[in-house]
Amino acid sequence: MITSTTPTIANREVAETLGVVSGEAIIGAHIFRDLFAGITNIIGGRAGGYEKALREARDISIREMCEEAQRLGADAVVGVDLDYETLGVDNGMLMVTAAGTAVKLR
Repeated sequence: MITSTTPTIANREVAETLGVVSGEAIIGAHIFRDLFAGITNIIGGRAGGYEKALREARDISIREMCEEAQRLGADAVVGVDLDYETLGVDNGMLMVTAAGTAVKLR
């Protein structure tokens, strides 16, 4: 499935718009990941555990969005937007949403 953050695909024409598609992933913050992120914040550097979790959640949300587009018979998803939100009582959960427009190409 071709995906693009732009409203078009280079050298391709949109033949039909099939509708909005989306995918979501919610991940919880693990206590050890929080602990190591806290240490990283104190001594500096990157929080690798959080970065990995964000990549995984992003990949899941994009995959689900593409699966929904495929069920509609799409060739591509254009105008893809990624959104990150914290959820839960103490913001202990992170939701990643991927949304775009499913299209058929010529």
